[in-house]
Formats: sequence, C-alpha cells, structure tokens
Amino acid sequence: MSITILGIESSCDDTSAAVIQDGYLLSNLVANQDVHRKYGGVVPELASRAHQQNIIPVVDQALKSAGISRYDIDAVAFTRGPGLLGSLLVGTSFAKGFALSGNIPLIEVNHLQAHVLTHFIREKEKSASLPSFPFLSLLVSGGHTQLIIIRDHLDMETIGRTIDDAAGEAFDKCGKVIGLPYPAGPAIDKHSVRGDPEAFQFNKPRIKDLDFSFSGLKTSFLYFVRDKVKENQDFVRKRKADLCASIQKAIIDILLDKLIKASEKTGINSIGVAGGVSANSSLRKTLANEARKREWDVYVPELRFTTDNAAMIAITGYFKFKKKLFATLDIAPVARMDI
Repeated sequence: MSITILGIESSCDDTSAAVIQDGYLLSNLVANQDVHRKYGGVVPELASRAHQQNIIPVVDQALKSAGISRYDIDAVAFTRGPGLLGSLLVGTSFAKGFALSGNIPLIEVNHLQAHVLTHFIREKEKSASLPSFPFLSLLVSGGHTQLIIIRDHLDMETIGRTIDDAAGEAFDKCGKVIGLPYPAGPAIDKHSVRGDPEAFQFNKPRIKDLDFSFSGLKTSFLYFVRDKVKENQDFVRKRKADLCASIQKAIIDILLDKLIKASEKTGINSIGVAGGVSANSSLRKTLANEARKREWDVYVPELRFTTDNAAMIAITGYFKFKKKLFATLDIAPVARMDI
C-alpha cells in the first residue's frame, strides 16, 4: 500500500506545498514574497499576511500537479519550527484543518531536520545517490549554521553551531553594506566571479571546538569598507567584485575549516551540505576540491531544494509516518527549535 504525504512549509517568507508518494516527489510548489526586498529583510507581519493569501492556492496547485485529490492523502506534514511565529501559525492552522477534515494523521516537522533530509528526496526517472549512514551535515542558511551527525533519518546530533550570526546572515549584512539588494547572497556569488578572492583580508574568529562565529567578520568588513570609502567615495563601485569575492572566500574558509575538523574528529568522510547557502557556487566548488583531496563522498542538493520548500517537509513526514510519529491537534508552533 502506498504512502502519500502532503507537506506544508511556511517558516519564513515562502509558502510551499508538496506531495511525496513512497519517497518519490510528485509536486513541489513555492510562492515567493517579493514585498520584502524593498525593506532589506523579511517583515514578519507582511510575511504572515502573504501566507494567508497564498496557502490555499499553493496547496490546490500542488495536488493538481501531483495528479491526485485531497482524499488520496494519507497524512499532512507541516513545519512546526523554527521560524517566524506568525508565518508558522498559518501553516500549522491549515495543516490541522486539512488533517481534521480528512480524518488523517498530522505530522510535525523540525525545519532543520527537513533541510538535512533533502538528500533523500527521490524523483522518478532520475537516478539518485543517497547518503549512507552515518554522515556529516553542514547546514548553512540565513538563520542557521550547524554541523550535525546523521545516524539515521530521524537520529541526529548537533556537534557544532554558530554562537552568534549565521553564515547566510553574514552574506546578507555584508552585501547590504556595499549596496546589494536583499537577499545579498546570490548577488555576492554573481559579482565574485569577476573578483579576486585574495584582494582583501578580513579578521576571522578563533572559536574553540566545532562552533562558528560570524559577527566579528561582519564588523571587520563594515569597518574596512567605511575606512576605504572615507579615502575614496568610489571605492565600493570600483572594487565591488573584489569585495564580494574576498568576503565570500572568508565565509567559506570558516565553514570549511570547521567541517574538516569535524570530519577528522568523527572519522566520517560522507558529507552532506544543506540550506540556502549550499546554493553558493564557490562553496560547491570548494567542497568538490576538498572531496578529491580528502576522499570525501559529498552530497549537494539540487538548487531548487536548497531554499525553503515543502518537498523537504514531506520527505521528513514520510519517514515519521513509517514510524507512526504523529502529532495531536493541540500542538502549537514554536519559533525556536533545535535538532
């Protein structure tokens, strides 16, 4: 008997719905919210209102694209957290109503675990190489930077995390300093192609063990640019590509330094990277180079699965369904959650 899961993702500013059947993706729809660009970041109240407008048509299109009806769904999985509470409330409330109306199980999903399990999304007529257990996951996004040991689909242990800002936030804040639009990560990646990554050096943190820090790097970048602009008002315009390439290299160096240490400490040579920053082309190239040098098996998700999406929620729900890990209707979303 097949297992068909509807996934709902609404943790931040993307409303997404996906259908997975027996581990295979049938549909994955995402509605973006461009309204936040002019504010230089996500506005929580605007995000939650947009989710309310988007969620019904997005789910409707996901079901139609999958070629199924609501009565074919065996369970609905939703993002419980972490995320913006108002946004999470919209997804949670819809999932509860859908489950109650169809008399089907409700499955809560940890957004961070879902990013990690992106590697297990399969598609028919596409060959896929799945990570074997255990593997190390480098989870890098706008809100999270973590190193995680994955022993099984639902058995994870965080061994390193940022003590202040996330890598994705560092990209966005540094990009804002030099006038790039939000989100700045993709823009920095684009400009970096024409820049010299060795042009400028910035202070890097000295954090013990496997934890990360990016606040000092952001401050170093800010002061450097401020001082150079005092000397020459055209500095940013003339050296934008070099600035982007240099700050990108600094962030990636921090990530790779900790990842290498984690691999050496745990003896695990199977590496998965997930989260929005995993779309960065330089990070992908650097990982590929390290894989050749260190004989790593590296798993990188398709670009469409790097950002927030419901496919990762649905695949996590699929594994929880098989273990009958269901939620009750009185469950509430939470803004902060750990692995």
